[in-house]
Amino acid sequence: MEQKKQGFLKRKNIEFSAKRYFNDALSAMALGLFASLLIGLIIKTIGEQSGILLGENTVSAFLVESGATAMSMAGAAIGAAVAYGLQAPPLVLFSSIITGFMGNAAGGPAGAFLAAAIGAEFGKAVSKETKVDIIVTPATTILTGAVGAAVFGPVVSALMNGLGAVIMSATELRPFIMGIIVSVVVGLVLTAPISSAALCIMLSLSGLAGGAATAGCCAQMIGFAVMTYKENGVGGLFAQGIGTSMLQVSNIIKNPWILLPPTLAGAITGPLATCVFHMTNVAAGSGMGTSGLVGQIGTFTDMGFTLSTLGSVALLHFLLPAVLSVVFYQTLYKMGKIKEGDCKLAL
Repeated sequence: MEQKKQGFLKRKNIEFSAKRYFNDALSAMALGLFASLLIGLIIKTIGEQSGILLGENTVSAFLVESGATAMSMAGAAIGAAVAYGLQAPPLVLFSSIITGFMGNAAGGPAGAFLAAAIGAEFGKAVSKETKVDIIVTPATTILTGAVGAAVFGPVVSALMNGLGAVIMSATELRPFIMGIIVSVVVGLVLTAPISSAALCIMLSLSGLAGGAATAGCCAQMIGFAVMTYKENGVGGLFAQGIGTSMLQVSNIIKNPWILLPPTLAGAITGPLATCVFHMTNVAAGSGMGTSGLVGQIGTFTDMGFTLSTLGSVALLHFLLPAVLSVVFYQTLYKMGKIKEGDCKLAL
């Protein structure tokens, strides 16, 4: 019986594992967030800032409306992305647009993730098992996803929001130590094969904690981009600097020492962000770092586009991470902990 069950799960591509949900599905969720909430935030911010600089006009109003619409469709995009990450067949994937939307309405991004995942797995289980597949599969996906949204969505959302609130309150009370912790932890999550953007959005991590998270992410991305420039050139500089430091995962596994320079840089820029420059960010930008410059756009959205903010962003998000990471990298290189070629990317 157990062998038959395992055969069914394998045939349906159903796998209950941490990797499947916290790596594949969560990483796919990040793409859904980027294609809706994050890109919507960018478009909306451009519209708002152009309206401020040039006065309200048709173009700025159009950009604001388009961006707001994209942001409102985040749940549906998450649903489709999670189903894609779980390798769902077409009918399940399309139906997951609905379950993601319902989950988002019931429990925010975390609810959307959960509802989409539940609906997708049940949908995959019944897919092509009956002669009326076109009715059974979407109905099963939608109904099970709806149950998941109604039952578990509010609970998971309350848990994530509560945890996020605790982190943000602790950062307000203990900005130095929490600046280090949040910066380092979120930065490491960004470089790991887990989505820091999805995590920060599900935690609603904003304010000073959001500023520390952004500093940590920038330290990883800019740090790896600059300190490995000799090995990876301009392509590596942009791939890591405005793409993702996750590209270094395979190299980190071979030599974990290469992770230390940008992590130490984040441990310095994090408390500077919270204690000295009082940097903040919106949840949508907190876990993005310099990826697509979303972290910087989120910072300007939250703090306003001023010369003071621009200077702080330039220093904490770009200059200091670059300088500090290179200094720590050279130190470890001279100590023999890092060797030539340890950070080489297959670009």
